[in-house]
Amino acid sequence: MKKITALFLAACMAVSLTACGGSGSEKEASEAETVKETSGTEAAEEASGIETVKEGVLTVATSPDFAPYEFYALDENGKPVLAGFDMALAQYIADYMGLELEVVTVDFDGVIMELQTKSVDLGMAGLSPDPERMGIMDFSDIYYRGGQSFVTVQDHADDYKTLEDANRSDISVGAQTGSIQLNLAEQYSGDADIVSLPKVTDIISELLSGKLDAAYIETAVALNYQKTYPELAVVLDVPYDVEGSAIGVSKGNAPLLEAVNKAIAAAQEDGSLETFIAEANELSSGEKYEGLLDEEGNIQE
Repeated sequence: MKKITALFLAACMAVSLTACGGSGSEKEASEAETVKETSGTEAAEEASGIETVKEGVLTVATSPDFAPYEFYALDENGKPVLAGFDMALAQYIADYMGLELEVVTVDFDGVIMELQTKSVDLGMAGLSPDPERMGIMDFSDIYYRGGQSFVTVQDHADDYKTLEDANRSDISVGAQTGSIQLNLAEQYSGDADIVSLPKVTDIISELLSGKLDAAYIETAVALNYQKTYPELAVVLDVPYDVEGSAIGVSKGNAPLLEAVNKAIAAAQEDGSLETFIAEANELSSGEKYEGLLDEEGNIQE
């Protein structure tokens, strides 16, 4: 587990289109900052009675192998910088509540465990509000609507015309450990050899090497990987009742849940969330690393 005091996260997206530069007039920037300071003051007053794991800190668990949700962008020196629209939204929520942000990076199933043990306040890792998880955590309102996909490589794309073709005993199908996609694999490809792997990067690697025939991956993530690896093929939409992502909130903390929902609504209303998503998609198409860093904060070889 690696903890990152993420005061820098609000600026991490600046690695993207603007390359840390600004746009618009100084007057516009000043007016925008005034609005931000005013709304932040009001939010801080509103959130003053909220209890968090650490006083004055919003602790968020994430799994940084899920671009464009969360990943490491590589700056001009090759240094990994935590990025993604989940991370930008996490910083927005912390700012909205007048709290410092601390990010805990773990594998995806670790995010769920951190919430289950109430070691963190929030989990942000493209979580779907699955009923089976509701005994472990509460869920915010949906903040991003996506979908689920069945993915293979271009050379085998024609082998899968329908989901019935994905349910064969002679194929191996991957999905991320602890994920909704693993449940979907068991539902639609129960006759296949289902392989559970901790990171989406592992799944992609196994697909490209031919060790896996196919995989279930969240659509936005699959399309993002396809930009980097054109040999991937997103071949089928997979039915799923809840096509969207929510924030996992420590169970029973109603004031925190309410404040998170208000922050999400504010980010949607002022256009910030749309900007976070656009910038994350652009940034994730460049140099990036998906996975955990070592204890010194370096990319694991």
